[in-house]
Amino acid sequence: MSYRKLLAAAGGVVAAGAATIGYAVVTANDGGLVAPEYAWSHRKYLGSFDHAAIRRGFQVYKQVCSSCHSMEYLSYRNLVGVSHTYAEARALAEATTVMDGPDDEGNMFERMGKLSDPLPKPYETEEAARAANNGAYPPDLSLITGARGGEENYVVALMTGYVEDPPAGVELADGMNFNAYFAGQAIAMAPPLYYGVLDYEDGTPATLSQMAKDVGTFLTWACYPELDERKRMGVKAISLAALLTGILLYYKRHKFVVLKSRKLVFRH
Repeated sequence: MSYRKLLAAAGGVVAAGAATIGYAVVTANDGGLVAPEYAWSHRKYLGSFDHAAIRRGFQVYKQVCSSCHSMEYLSYRNLVGVSHTYAEARALAEATTVMDGPDDEGNMFERMGKLSDPLPKPYETEEAARAANNGAYPPDLSLITGARGGEENYVVALMTGYVEDPPAGVELADGMNFNAYFAGQAIAMAPPLYYGVLDYEDGTPATLSQMAKDVGTFLTWACYPELDERKRMGVKAISLAALLTGILLYYKRHKFVVLKSRKLVFRH
């Protein structure tokens, strides 16, 4: 192959790779800005979730986000041992009223919530949700970080990316807000987090960035609740593999090599 053909082939590979990366970025963010990377303890190889942040993030969801967004794949029992004690999670569940049934007579009835119940929905149907939000449908947040490019980085960027005055030349419809990280950069949800919207139970200052990072951690745990356990299993597997590798190297050096290098001479 000539030098020119080799150079052209290399250029084609680089161009294809760049196009693929560019397509992935645009696809993952659907036209919004790419969310900046933040330092997360659970993203480190040997790091784990910040359980205090998960508890604070749950408080942010419960007091702010749950008025519009559901988390139908998360139950109160999932909080036990992660962000709340058994008694605390049970008290949260029992503070709700759940429609259950039918009973023996075929009637629906209300009962006190149980640990096995999912977090309550703010609206019974999608139509009711759209009617209450000017036609916009608030998505379920159970798996939202896994469904968005940037995952928890996107959540933080979206929560902190609202701009009161949009850039020159950008016109927003009534009821819309400018957010550079949202697809189309026009979002129906008003800024949900602001200073003074809540006070943390543990006394942590409830700044905008702190609340955004806490709810990002909580939503990531809700999407990947087994992440810490997978890391623990990975450490155990790597440790066992290293031990077995050492044993095999020992046998190869002191047992197998002796047999392999042995010379057998047959005399007639």
